[in-house]
Amino acid sequence: MRFPLQFLAILLPLFAPLAPQSHAEPAPATAADPFAKWEKEIAAFEEKDRENPPPKGAIVFVGSSSIRKWVTLAEDFPHHRVLNRGFGGSQIIDSVHFADRVVLPYEPRMVVLYAGGNDIHAGKSPEQVFADFQAFVEKIRAKLPKTEIACISIAGNPARWAEVDKVKALNAMIESYIQGKEGMKFINVFPRMLASDGLPRPEIFAADRLHMNAEGYKLWTEIVGEYLPSPDR
Repeated sequence: MRFPLQFLAILLPLFAPLAPQSHAEPAPATAADPFAKWEKEIAAFEEKDRENPPPKGAIVFVGSSSIRKWVTLAEDFPHHRVLNRGFGGSQIIDSVHFADRVVLPYEPRMVVLYAGGNDIHAGKSPEQVFADFQAFVEKIRAKLPKTEIACISIAGNPARWAEVDKVKALNAMIESYIQGKEGMKFINVFPRMLASDGLPRPEIFAADRLHMNAEGYKLWTEIVGEYLPSPDR
């Protein structure tokens, strides 16, 4: 039996739902990688390591720009093998993410972390940042249980002084967490970076009023040096 084309045009849409349907769902949209912006710096560290492998058992300094800008680190601690793995603008969670690449491979005798100020400035609560700090400790402890972990307190600075109450709250949480724990140290630089009026000492900060100048790092060298392990050279 032959049907007119007009009749077929009416019937076909009725049978379409009975045809086999593809159940393949579209691939979910890939979320932007929040750590991708550091990849170039981390890859540069790895390239440097391939060209000149650092010794095992050194002291690794990791964290944000106050570590990255500590360009005199090796000169300031000549009797210790130190390694600077700071990447500017980073938050604690970034150090957690990249620890597999810029901390753990070196099997350091001590890890010195400075970060958290950028976290607060980005809008994170002290509780959120403290949770990230705990995650950092847990990651290091899982792979390197004998490595000491030292945390430099978040420093107050003129540029972000409006955030000082949150900074103090976070410092208090970290200090309380570290207190009494074997193999952990809290390096409190905060009070010694203040003048007699309770405000940040302007002479130890660069023109941006955020980062330290040479005088600031001289002060840090004095304070941090008291917490480092015995000299190894």
